[in-house]
Amino acid sequence: MTVPTDERLRCGWATSAPDYVAYHDDEWGTPLRGTTAMYERLSLEGFQSGLSWLVILRKRETFRAAFEGFDPAAVAEFGDADVERLLGDPGIVRNRRKIEATIANARAVLDLDTPLDDLLWGFAPDATARQRPATLADVPATTPESVAMAKELKRRGFRFVGPTTCYALMQATGLVDDHVATCWRAAGV
Repeated sequence: MTVPTDERLRCGWATSAPDYVAYHDDEWGTPLRGTTAMYERLSLEGFQSGLSWLVILRKRETFRAAFEGFDPAAVAEFGDADVERLLGDPGIVRNRRKIEATIANARAVLDLDTPLDDLLWGFAPDATARQRPATLADVPATTPESVAMAKELKRRGFRFVGPTTCYALMQATGLVDDHVATCWRAAGV
């Protein structure tokens, strides 16, 4: 286990690798806006499904290059040759279903009648009605809001967006704040 070099207390999952420490301290749970930024996070959460988030973090820059900076308009133009190119790229997760879902999701983003971030933020629960988790065991895998988000995204043509993936997206982009009570990032600590 890699111990952070400072004395700050963090969520337990964030202390095993320097990549996790940086992600936890600088990004996770920070409110995020923008279509490209939210599409990137949605895509990466889909690629993470069944894998360690550390794998995705370490491949993140290669994902960005492979998927044109996660510009939905550029990715929506990808065709069969691009899928084959991506399947041959050892710098990303080479899973056909996830690659095809990322392309389909770019097209779904372009078909939206509202910006992606507005759609996603519409599922953020009332922060004052939520109790901060005391421990990691108190952090749910899904919530009624993530179930509703997954259902709506699927209705709009998105793929690889189940309730667990949607909840991870909500945590990553600040729609919910699941920093445990003892974490330095928790409000009031």
